[in-house]
Amino acid sequence: MSKQQRAAAILVAAGRGLRAGAGGPKQYRSIGGQTVIYRAMAPFSNHPQVSHVQPVLHLDDVAMFSAAVTGLRHEQPAEGGATRQASVRAGLEALSSHAPDIVLIHDAARPFVSGDVISRAIEAAEFTGAAIPVVAVTDTVKLVDASGNIEATPERARLRIAQTPQAFRFDVILQAHRRAAREGRADFTDDAALAEWAGLTVATFEGDVANMKMTTPEDFVREEARMASGLGDIRTGTGYDVHAFGAGDHVMICGVKVPHTRGFLAHSDGDVGLHALVDAILGALADGDIGSHFPPSDPQWKGASSDRFLKYAVDRVTGRGGRIANLEVTLICERPKIGPLRDTMRARIAEISGVDMSRVAVKATTSERLGFTGREEGIAATASATIRLPWNDKAGSQ
Repeated sequence: MSKQQRAAAILVAAGRGLRAGAGGPKQYRSIGGQTVIYRAMAPFSNHPQVSHVQPVLHLDDVAMFSAAVTGLRHEQPAEGGATRQASVRAGLEALSSHAPDIVLIHDAARPFVSGDVISRAIEAAEFTGAAIPVVAVTDTVKLVDASGNIEATPERARLRIAQTPQAFRFDVILQAHRRAAREGRADFTDDAALAEWAGLTVATFEGDVANMKMTTPEDFVREEARMASGLGDIRTGTGYDVHAFGAGDHVMICGVKVPHTRGFLAHSDGDVGLHALVDAILGALADGDIGSHFPPSDPQWKGASSDRFLKYAVDRVTGRGGRIANLEVTLICERPKIGPLRDTMRARIAEISGVDMSRVAVKATTSERLGFTGREEGIAATASATIRLPWNDKAGSQ
């Protein structure tokens, strides 16, 4: 792309996704250990040629969106409309103050878009002004009537399946959307159809068969299985942490505030369970330890909540294409009693790490009144983490 050309992206995420079944809007559901919307947005946020990423959301989803895309750059979300077409226009209007040369319009329900497809979209829009990614139809297609009888067999060689991101000159597609709104046309299923109606010639470029749209429950089951089949590099790490008691009226353990007669002496919140778990995950990644990523000498971590550390470690796994298989913490103390809070702790770890609670174990034991834990001078914790990475992962730093 020439220096004069600036590209922006719109992520259309205002739909409710009812055909995907129970579990809330499909774009916020997890697949392969990461939300659909995170996977859909990350390639645009990380692409060097995309200057602005404009999400378009349902107002009810703002909190879910913010939690799902932590760490990704994007503009202030725009409010979506009653139809996809209205949502796209809202995104275009929100970007108008930035006046990009090219805009890429992508469905948040397509979590497997690649950087190569994005690059091809930008190049195609620069060259043609309007272009969409397509893949060839491999099955024979039949045209049927209302009764289900075959009317015709279209020539398969000329058929293509349309995908997103669809790419356009920004000013041209904005004017086309505004015209459609003025004329009461709200029935276009994609932006290419609207562009054709507006008189534009829409070119095509090579899409990607993996860039599929998540629509039904079966799509999620199939893609989970596909992703899991490529994660054959199974690794296990262990962690250990200890903190002494000091003045206070509570302790943080596994992300839960536990009333106690003492507090922890610690630089952060002293959560021994989460600290041990972070070390276990980093160990499985061969990626240093908690101290190398969050040095106690750094004042920014003073009093920090340890859920930030665990989320960071989990993101290191998903950032390498992996997923968490199992997390286990053992707490060693006389008091406070862990048993009554065991499931609360499991649920909190599951929430922070984005895994099902069935993959999280919290155990507790005493040291039979022996040693510093037996004298109730502090608490110790051990942890283990099992992760799955792609076989070709070579990103370990140790």
